[in-house]
Amino acid sequence: MTQHIQKIETTKAPRAIGPYSQAISVSCDQRLIFVSGQLPIDPETGELTQGDIQTLTKRVLDNIEAILHASGSHLKNVIKVDIFLKDLKRDFVGMNEEYAKRFSPTAPPARQTVQISALPKDATIEISCIAIGG
Repeated sequence: MTQHIQKIETTKAPRAIGPYSQAISVSCDQRLIFVSGQLPIDPETGELTQGDIQTLTKRVLDNIEAILHASGSHLKNVIKVDIFLKDLKRDFVGMNEEYAKRFSPTAPPARQTVQISALPKDATIEISCIAIGG
């Protein structure tokens, strides 16, 4: 099975202000995987991870990566990400720092990041994604 992920970029729209693409084009003959929103929960204890936004972002992305591996896919196959933060002003930069470590800088997934008033378990971050099957 073949797949092709291409970054779409134009100067006629605002540049991405973080480690994401304006758009991603995908040509493939594989299935899509829709990962539900993940919180920074430690799968061994079932409890929220404690720490700064980088630590919490890492835990969420570790959880997503585990789900993708279980499906036969990988973070490199993620094409769309949705991020929900309780405090966008305080946490956006730190989240971006950790997020950028996990995705290709040449064609990072398309993404939206929004501030919300509350998350389950009073978490400060939740991330969901769409990926191509491995």
